[in-house]
This record gives sequence, C-alpha cells and structure tokens, in this order.
Amino acid sequence: MKKCRITVMKTARYDDLIAAYENPIQHACDLREGQVFVANGWQRPEGLCLSAWESMSPFVMALSHGASDLYDGWMRCGRSAMISCNDGFRPVSFLIEALDEDAD
Repeated sequence: MKKCRITVMKTARYDDLIAAYENPIQHACDLREGQVFVANGWQRPEGLCLSAWESMSPFVMALSHGASDLYDGWMRCGRSAMISCNDGFRPVSFLIEALDEDAD
C-alpha cells in the first residue's frame, strides 16, 4: 500500500446560495488553495475535513492499493484523481496522487 498526496487545488464560495439556504454557522471550511495533506495508505490525514474525506476516501483507497486509469483514463496521470467535496455552498477541489512511498 502506498501513501497519497492530497492537494487543495481550488476553493469556491457561493454567497448567493449561502444567503438563500444556509443557516448561520460558526465555523465553515478553512482549507486553502495549495494546502497539502499526505494520507498514510487509507488513513484520513489530520486536519482534513471529514466531509471531504468521505467524498475522496474511495479514490484514495483505490490509488493507494495500485489502481490506475480510473474511469477509463479520465486523468492525464493515471495514478491520480481530481475530486470535489460535497459542500454545495463552499466546494473544494482536490488533486489526489499516489506516491511511490510505502505507507507505514
């Protein structure tokens, strides 16, 4: 099993949807573009949002176990995936890349 690098590529915020539909909340997503996490095999990295992890964990598991060319080669690099979290108000896009380094 390999480690996977998870990079925050893009963050978005839809203020019109927030104003129309979201209840006020104290803490929202604080991920920043360029932020990097490393998953030790299939373990959620510390500091990575649980909701985002639930969206990407099947892809991390597959890539960490050697899968490639997911969805018939949709990614230029076969050992990677571009995944977004499921937050409809503040979606975040993540690049997941299998590393050559073995998981602990």
